[in-house]
Amino acid sequence: MGANISGGLPEFDRNGDVYSTKPRLVDLPENCIALIMTQLDPPEICRLARLNRMFRRASSADFIWEAKLPSNYRVIAQKVFDEITLRKLIKKDLYAKLSRPNLFDDGTKELWIDKNTGRLCLSISSKALRITGIDDRRYWSHIPTDESRFQSVAYVQQIWWFEVGGEFEIQFPSGTYSLFFRIQLGKTSKRLGRRICNSEHIHGWDIKPVRFQLATSDNQQAVSLCYLNNNPGSWSHYHVGDFKVTNPDISTGIKFSMTQIDCTHTKGGLCIDSVLILPKECANEVIGSH
Repeated sequence: MGANISGGLPEFDRNGDVYSTKPRLVDLPENCIALIMTQLDPPEICRLARLNRMFRRASSADFIWEAKLPSNYRVIAQKVFDEITLRKLIKKDLYAKLSRPNLFDDGTKELWIDKNTGRLCLSISSKALRITGIDDRRYWSHIPTDESRFQSVAYVQQIWWFEVGGEFEIQFPSGTYSLFFRIQLGKTSKRLGRRICNSEHIHGWDIKPVRFQLATSDNQQAVSLCYLNNNPGSWSHYHVGDFKVTNPDISTGIKFSMTQIDCTHTKGGLCIDSVLILPKECANEVIGSH
């Protein structure tokens, strides 16, 4: 929703003196401007706040940003901020902080609020997942990389029993969410400033499909089978399924997994970066930025 902020221009007589002025938006009382801002999207509010000091003061009203935050914002904020910080923050600053990625759980998870939908986004690193055999260096290793938001990925060189899973629970804002695994065939590195992909260990993923699965605490389930055939060295997001949240005041638990446990053949040469949980409407846009 836009707003005409130019208003009318002053009219002048022959001597150049102002003799009448049409009403302008900037002539409104500060509280009226704040009420108008409640009908705008956050980016529009921020643009208006740059006009002058009155607009900037009006844009700081708590009731404006309380309406932009999800109804259960305190539960979400408590994941990343302590109570003292929460009490000090005005709602505008809290919204600004929550709309940017925030690390928590020793830097293994990240959350933020989508500006378009007001719903929760989550990224869970490979270090927060349950990976069978992760402590055995013959099969798995954690590789540092700047291609991950968490600065490392899990890499399997070769294994018979492939099983990766995890879980998370929180009061999600109402809406439909999609869950993805972010994975890559091959191991990438940089040499003389160039990105190169080592694909020598890639094998076994074209013989049998991987089983992706999710289940929620209110008995929603999704299963998908998929051969991993993306181009080596390219990060891909594999869609596991969707789940719906109708009551934001009740915690929703989610369990998810990625398995290929047919032990008739080995498989390897795969990087696992993270699991993403995103509002369905904005999933494609967010994935495009990862």
